[in-house]
Amino acid sequence: MTMTRRESLTLMGGAAATLAIGAEQVQAKTRAPAAQSLNALAQAKGMRFGSSVAGGTGGGTWRNPRNAALVAAQCGVIVPENELKWQAIRPSATSFDFSAFDGTADFARRHGLALRGHTLLWHRPKWMPGWMETHDFGARPATAAAAMMTAHVKTVCARYNGRMSSYDVVNETVLPEGGQLAQTRLSQAMGGTEALVDLAFHTARRAAPGVQLVYNDYMSWEPGNELHRKGVLALLEGFRKRGTPVDALGVQSHLIAPVPGASQQREWRQFIDEVVAMGYGLVITEFDVRDRELPADMALRDRVVAETAKAYCDMMFSYRQLRDVLAWGLVDPFSWLQGFEPRSDGLAARGCPYDSNFRAKPMREAIAAAFAAAPVRG
Repeated sequence: MTMTRRESLTLMGGAAATLAIGAEQVQAKTRAPAAQSLNALAQAKGMRFGSSVAGGTGGGTWRNPRNAALVAAQCGVIVPENELKWQAIRPSATSFDFSAFDGTADFARRHGLALRGHTLLWHRPKWMPGWMETHDFGARPATAAAAMMTAHVKTVCARYNGRMSSYDVVNETVLPEGGQLAQTRLSQAMGGTEALVDLAFHTARRAAPGVQLVYNDYMSWEPGNELHRKGVLALLEGFRKRGTPVDALGVQSHLIAPVPGASQQREWRQFIDEVVAMGYGLVITEFDVRDRELPADMALRDRVVAETAKAYCDMMFSYRQLRDVLAWGLVDPFSWLQGFEPRSDGLAARGCPYDSNFRAKPMREAIAAAFAAAPVRG
């Protein structure tokens, strides 16, 4: 999940029409069987539904009984929010601490939930551990950096061998501002970002054979992401040319309501078409809908969020290369949006499928309806 998002865009073309949709029209578009879990609806189409979970003691964690019960009831796969990132498991250059994530992995085992690993390398300086900035890579920095990256991937994969179905091997190494590759102390020591990320994927393939290996990034469908998408395509093309073992593109899907205009939707479909034409699978890894620019009226916000979710899911679910769909949290008050991107009017964001009372919202039914309409995967 990106912590450096650009400010939310103002309402765009088509917003007025979206806001004018009556409640009965939205409900007709998003209605689906309510009795089935989201994962059951996904499974009927050869897909899985899941969510991120936190590993601490707050409300949005598996330790919260109501949240844990909802996750167990609705999901077939979970992913840690932060507990497997370098900051959490690498207190120093020579040590690992898995205590934060081990509880999450045990929760998944107890409830028969698959696990995704997020992430083996979040390749931005801000999200590397503090000790990295002053680490001495010695007289042979490329060798030392390669050894550090290799040891990290092998250690994580070995600890959760047989328990992970998918890894976000590399997260967000394409800079959204211009599409260039990010640099960190680790990549600089290696002699370049391509060498570092290729090593991460090759090591993961050897350490976790049969596990889906994913490059994960933001590059969303709203205007302003064109250079980001171009950079991601260039990275994916480079992987194929160099024989880097990448199985799928992780599409984070932190959407901004309302639905973007038709031209933006066409550009997004063209982008996804180019990705799958290269032979990549797709994963929706961090789905939610940001309502920061919508009016305060709760019912209206919920309708527009649901409409946005339905339009996006309908498009993405039409690709049979997409099998896993994960929300970035199920319940509104525990969403990262509350703290990182608060509304200017002080109202709580309503970007998740369930509200503060754990009641299903129109967004939940929009996702359910999209699963019901999706083609069956072979």
